[in-house]
Amino acid sequence: MTLTSYRTLGRSGLVVSPLCLGTMTMGTPRWGSPDEVSEAIFNAYVDAGGNFIDTADTYANGRSEELIGGYMAARNLRDRMVLATKFTMTCEAQKGNPNGSANGRKNMYRALDASLKRLQTDYIDLYWMHAWDTVTPAEEVLQSLGDLVRTGKIRYFGFSDVPAWYAAKVATLAQAHGVPGPIGLQLEYSLVERTIEREHVDCAREFGIGITPWSPLASGFLAGKYKREDDGKGSGEGRLSVLGGGANPVFHKYTEKNWATLEALRKVAVEIDRPMAQVALAWALARPAISSLIIGATKLEQLQDNIASLEVKLTTEQMTELNAAGALDLLHPYMFFTGMLHRERVFSGTDVEGWR
Repeated sequence: MTLTSYRTLGRSGLVVSPLCLGTMTMGTPRWGSPDEVSEAIFNAYVDAGGNFIDTADTYANGRSEELIGGYMAARNLRDRMVLATKFTMTCEAQKGNPNGSANGRKNMYRALDASLKRLQTDYIDLYWMHAWDTVTPAEEVLQSLGDLVRTGKIRYFGFSDVPAWYAAKVATLAQAHGVPGPIGLQLEYSLVERTIEREHVDCAREFGIGITPWSPLASGFLAGKYKREDDGKGSGEGRLSVLGGGANPVFHKYTEKNWATLEALRKVAVEIDRPMAQVALAWALARPAISSLIIGATKLEQLQDNIASLEVKLTTEQMTELNAAGALDLLHPYMFFTGMLHRERVFSGTDVEGWR
């Protein structure tokens, strides 16, 4: 597999590379990459055949979008690239304005117009709702995004960081009314963050929605860049060391289970003589409902290493070993339709495979 091993995003006509270039580190001074390095990373990704770029209006307070817009314009790449950006979160200029963030129609349209200007384009290929705001009705979100599709300002839309029931509700409403529905789900997913396997994966498969995981390397944890210490907190440079002690649970990866999963990953990586990061990405890309992994890089070498993961093919035994290492605990109510209890109580001890 290579970056030109294109596939559709979910059950849609939008064709994307198996690895999407995430740009949260571009324009970010604290743990991001200098502008010249960001441009080199962008150019290397495109020159290798990549066509899928992911950004957001709040990344580096809009500077990420400005950089991407400039890089595309300089090479006249707009028609070739699948450009994705997001709205929802509060931007610096909108602080204190309750209609300057979240998912209501007023902010959605404001945010889109600002993103289009920064990106130097008149349309977005994939517009993400960055997160569920808990208050805007699903019907309003669906109608507003559908209106934007019909006007041509966006081509498709998807949801990032939403409950599975919410995505299912919107997808059902779209099907029932014959209007454009979500084609993508953007959620955290990696060997050490597999919560979406409880509900989101089945939701995506049921409605033909492609999942594009963010942080498939768990902020570098699965690359082996952090070392365990006696206190169990780990050491090293990067986001986990800088932000791991903060309030954001995304950066809290130092747990006993995660260290054990890391060792299982290390074992497989040694077996096939590949870097741990490449093995972790290969595992994630092989999982059900995954359309494209969002990768980030602050150095050109990191991008090249991530792209090389497309050459890795894990055996059934290796996939089984990694699956078991980070497997979710069986909780209520999942034990009633998963595993041995389901087999014994529902189908009289027989194996029954449903149609997919």
